[in-house]
Amino acid sequence: MKIFKRLSVLCLALLMVTCCGLLFGCNKKDYNKIELNEVTHSIFYAPLYVAMNNGYFEDEGLTVTLTNGGGSNTSMSALLSGSADMILAGPETAVYTNQEGVSNAPVVFGQLTQCDGSFIVSKEADADFTLADLVGETIIGGRAGGLPAMTLQYIIESQGYEIGAGADQINLRTDVAFDLTASVWENDSTVKYCTLFEPTATNVTNAVAGSEIVASLGELSGSIPYTCFIARENYIDEHSDVVEKFLTAVKRGYNYIVTNIENDNSYAVAQALLPSFDGNTISELQVAVEQYVAINAWSATMSMTSESFDRLLSVMLNADVITEKSPFSEVVDNSIIDALNSSVA
Repeated sequence: MKIFKRLSVLCLALLMVTCCGLLFGCNKKDYNKIELNEVTHSIFYAPLYVAMNNGYFEDEGLTVTLTNGGGSNTSMSALLSGSADMILAGPETAVYTNQEGVSNAPVVFGQLTQCDGSFIVSKEADADFTLADLVGETIIGGRAGGLPAMTLQYIIESQGYEIGAGADQINLRTDVAFDLTASVWENDSTVKYCTLFEPTATNVTNAVAGSEIVASLGELSGSIPYTCFIARENYIDEHSDVVEKFLTAVKRGYNYIVTNIENDNSYAVAQALLPSFDGNTISELQVAVEQYVAINAWSATMSMTSESFDRLLSVMLNADVITEKSPFSEVVDNSIIDALNSSVA
């Protein structure tokens, strides 16, 4: 419960400064121009990038400016301070702010991904990898309190293994900033494993001799609401038309991917993603997209269920970052996406 306490106080001060600027400013905000902060930049969020690169937001009369937060806490800070209109981040951040009692609370209005999108990367090839191989080893699993680390902890403990530094335990490191995981793993000889999202996982294994992706955490974790679009309550209430247009564009991005994959055309999807990942080749993007399709990474409806939300809370309770469950109705607002799904059914 203390994870977001200092963050909330800081963001309250930043929000007051932002509001003062708006009061004395001359220009009225154009709400068709959306400032979107993403927790990280990954092919895991492919429907969003396809929507951007294929002009689907422009078709809806929207302009989306994308900023990389480099971690869910930073993305939530951007939302609370007013520098972002929406964020793409783990729904656990909305649970934290709900339990901190933040006014005009951040609310999930659309679910993009429905499982863990990270992969276990090993410094040694291992075609027969199982979780048992982590025993006695160290794995960098993300930031403490973040969903990647909590999901990995949940997976480890639910399969009967213990977390710790002993020879018969798995040493799960959560002291590394999300966007520094790859570099710390590469340069620390005592760490054999880490978890990374695509395209970073593929880029790292291409750069580090002998390394290999050995497992998908999405396959190990099963369904869980992992990455969602979040905005503050008043933004959703006052600009529901903008939110609807935004979700319409993202759903078109999802449908573009699914249609092309069904037609065995991952090349077209990779081409649509390339402007967002110009450091990668078409073939690398194809591999990453196919991996995410294989684990059913994206939510077809973009509507979070109460059952999956409850599983998220179970993961958080297991990690001891909360002591009670938040009400589904206070954290999730499916009204716009459900209406949109009904209109196209």
